[in-house]
Amino acid sequence: MTVLPVTIWGEPVLHRRASEVEVFDDELRSLIADMFETNDAANGVGLAAPQIGVGKRLFVYKYANDDGVPEQGVVVNPVLTLSKVSGALPDPDEHVEGCLSFPGEYYPLQRAEWTRVQGFDGDGNPVDFEATGWFARILQHEFDHLDGKLYVNRLVDRYSKKALKQAKKNGWGVPGLTWMPGVDPDPFGH
Repeated sequence: MTVLPVTIWGEPVLHRRASEVEVFDDELRSLIADMFETNDAANGVGLAAPQIGVGKRLFVYKYANDDGVPEQGVVVNPVLTLSKVSGALPDPDEHVEGCLSFPGEYYPLQRAEWTRVQGFDGDGNPVDFEATGWFARILQHEFDHLDGKLYVNRLVDRYSKKALKQAKKNGWGVPGLTWMPGVDPDPFGH
């Protein structure tokens, strides 16, 4: 297993729809193992393949939950069904997200409180479960990466402007920027 560099906002693979995984083989399982290793080194709760420069529809997660779902898993070619997203403004204390590809920054975002996740594991076996609360938020966040969206693309105007200003200040928005979990300082201070 290998820890891989995490791409930063502006890398083209992060901003386009990822392609379906068509072959479940040792190469895919090796990629999944590397993703778990990278997510652990980054102290992440989830990591989508585009975040390591791979334009494929899969993500890994690691989150202790109350939904009866294993704490760590992978979903390949996921489909999400969501409950309604509240139209209320996000609570800046309760609904704050961060992203390994927008490192070190946090902004509030309203998400659905429930989701059903369907897809496959790394061997091509069906996966089907429900998630609530923060676990549901994590899964929605990772799924968005597969459609070429980062959470900052969903922010309300006030926070979107702050995020874009911070990205410009950090020199992001151009291809080729990465950070290396376990080598570079942890952007979230874990």
